[in-house]
Amino acid sequence: MKKHPKPRLALPAPVERPRIAPTTYLRLATTLAIVLIVGTFAYVVTITRQMAFDASHVSAIEDRTGGYVEPFPVGVNPEQKLIVEIPEVDNFMNDHAASRSLASESTIARMVVASLAQFSWYQNIATPSARILVIQPGERKEEIATNFSHILGWSPAEKTQFMKMIASSTPEIDDGKFFPATYVTERHAKPETVAPLVTERFTSEVLSRYTDEVESVVPLEDALTIASLLEREAAGPEDMRLVSGVIWNRLFAGMRLQIDATLQYARATNAVSRTWWPVPRPVDKGIDSPFNTYQNEGLPPSPIANPSLAAILAALNPKKTDCLFYFHDTKGVFHCSPTYEGHVELLKQHYGRGK
Repeated sequence: MKKHPKPRLALPAPVERPRIAPTTYLRLATTLAIVLIVGTFAYVVTITRQMAFDASHVSAIEDRTGGYVEPFPVGVNPEQKLIVEIPEVDNFMNDHAASRSLASESTIARMVVASLAQFSWYQNIATPSARILVIQPGERKEEIATNFSHILGWSPAEKTQFMKMIASSTPEIDDGKFFPATYVTERHAKPETVAPLVTERFTSEVLSRYTDEVESVVPLEDALTIASLLEREAAGPEDMRLVSGVIWNRLFAGMRLQIDATLQYARATNAVSRTWWPVPRPVDKGIDSPFNTYQNEGLPPSPIANPSLAAILAALNPKKTDCLFYFHDTKGVFHCSPTYEGHVELLKQHYGRGK
């Protein structure tokens, strides 16, 4: 029988796809970038206006509540060298700081707003009739005064006057009382107008909570100093309490604190750095300064930065631990050890070497 060849299937002719010009991709990418930027900017402007609204209504809220604020809980007793964790701490921030702009807005948003606030065009869009001033937790007074001066157009003399006015308020210390928050002022407000806003906020947030009973256990200046160290050394409220536990243990044991942030402060204060918080170097441990905690025992003479409510709370309420040494790894995770040998071993595990 004669075999017939199988019929071949006719393939459809290839469809020629239209080519997209590179300029089309560029226009698309540009459009998406513009949408993203505009959306982000609108979001930040909204946050800024909300922060401004919150800041301008703090006193009104306090008036409606009768002005009562609950005292700081205290879980450390320096005289007895004792740390006791008390349950009130966990709810304190939620109960007493939830309405504050610094507690309700994200850290990233605050940083963005603080950066953009330096530009007059942004201020004109966000609050045309006023000026927004942001104090970030962990800034030292010179940073704050420089930012305010730039936004409000102060002269060098007015900038100095502002710092002196804050320093002369109760308690009389150079730093640590520029309370981190968002402040709203007139466009060309002078130090005589701005300084009372800051001191009144410090009074309402800190002094009103620092009763005689709290003062009798931990003097306010000590609490502010430890809180300023935590603000520079720790990553968040829980981390602050862990580091606070190590700091208090070292103070109880009469050990030097050996905190790198104090080297940064001393180095910048000695005018040998172009930034207020230079990266610490081994040679900095020999800096001749009362703030150098590698050379001097006990706490620095005064706060090295301006702490948040969370940092002050952590200074008064450390986590109970037997650790005397600590570090943060590259991911920001806290590690501690009760012995130097254990500290070195942990460093070797994470970095391949001890120090």
